This record gives sequence, structure tokens and C-alpha cells, in this order.
Amino acid sequence: MSEQIRSMFAGLASRYDRTNTVLSLGIHKLWRRKVVRLSEAKAGMRVLDCATGTGDLAIEFKKTVGKSGQVIGTDFCAEMLDFAPAKAKELGLEIKFEIADAMNLQYPDNSFDISSISFGIRNVDSPPKCLKEMARVVRPGGRVMILEFGQPEGAFRYLYSLYRVTFMPILGWLVTGKNKDAYQYLLDTTAVFPSGKKFVEMMDASGVFSERRYVPFTFGIAYLYIGIVK
Repeated sequence: MSEQIRSMFAGLASRYDRTNTVLSLGIHKLWRRKVVRLSEAKAGMRVLDCATGTGDLAIEFKKTVGKSGQVIGTDFCAEMLDFAPAKAKELGLEIKFEIADAMNLQYPDNSFDISSISFGIRNVDSPPKCLKEMARVVRPGGRVMILEFGQPEGAFRYLYSLYRVTFMPILGWLVTGKNKDAYQYLLDTTAVFPSGKKFVEMMDASGVFSERRYVPFTFGIAYLYIGIVK
């Protein structure tokens, strides 16, 4: 990933959780819990959470796979990972956090039952390459779970567009302070990144999934993409 993106997230790290709350209208934690439920994760499974940030999705997975399971949370930005271990420890959860590039993972083929990424795939240099890497480290029949912001459809689209254009920038600048350019980048990328059927086309083109589907969250503010590895 580019040094520019890494530096941007490093500067945003201490306020990243609050930024996600603003971008998701405060319901990103509910979305993550639904990701884990739809992943069909079970006790004893091994999970890799890419672009884990401050560890929220890794923590949700660990609650499900339990002590007999293993969760590794990775991120390419060390400053983001600085906050993750303390969050896990406070909840009494043992999670390994490591620096890794989601497009060039250091883990062997077929190492995990599930790989996941939340609000991160739009920030990698090559989303198709990231999909292939996430599938490579998952056993055949395992799942790749991608949670990402999208563009709502239907009548809600216009209400959300008004909120995004009018109120989100103000809230973002209040939350991120001197890092308002980073927030604007996050806001802009959510508006243009392929979502819904367009992202599924990208999954199909990767050639690594035997099945795939998507589930809109909150009228399409976010989408969950589920790929079954060949």
C-alpha cells in the first residue's frame, strides 16, 4: 500500500473509532456482529482479520471462536494496531496482532477457516489482488467476509446523500480536527467505491470463489460480501 495512505491512517489512528462512528451513523458495531454471525464462525475456528485497525472485528470474532479458536488481526499501519491489544486485553481476549499488507500476506495457503476485512478494501492499491490473497490463505470451502461502505438505493439514497454532503463534513472535521483532509478522503472514497452488484463483478473476475453473495446493511449504507473459497 502507498506510503501516503499509511501516513494518513497513522495520523488518524487516535480518532479512528470516532470517525467510523460518524461515517456509519453510529451502527458499525452492530454491522460487525452481523458479519460474524453470517460468517458461520464456530468455536475452535481460525480467523484472519485484515486491515483490523483498532481491532473491533477481530474482537467480535474472538468472542465467537473462543479459547479453542485463534484470531489474528493484521494491519499495514503500526499506529492503528497500537490501540488494539489493550482493547482485547480489557475484555479478557487473547488475540494476536501483527503488521501485514492485505495484498501480500505472510501466511501459508489454507491456513484459516475465515478471512475478513472491514472498511479497508477500498483503501488498498488493488482490491482484486487483495481478494485473491484473502482467499489464498483460507481453506477450500472457507469464507472471505468483506464489509464496506456503499451507496444506498431507493428513496433513502436521497436522504443519505443530503446527510453525507451537508452534515458529515462538519461532523468529520469536529471529530478529526487537524486530520480533516484524511476524513474527507474517507468520505470521498465511500461515495465512489464499487458496491453491490459492481463489487460482486470484481469478486467474479478474481476467479477464487465458488459462490458469492452480498447483503445490504441499513438500506445500503454498507454492504457485506461473502465469498466461498474454491
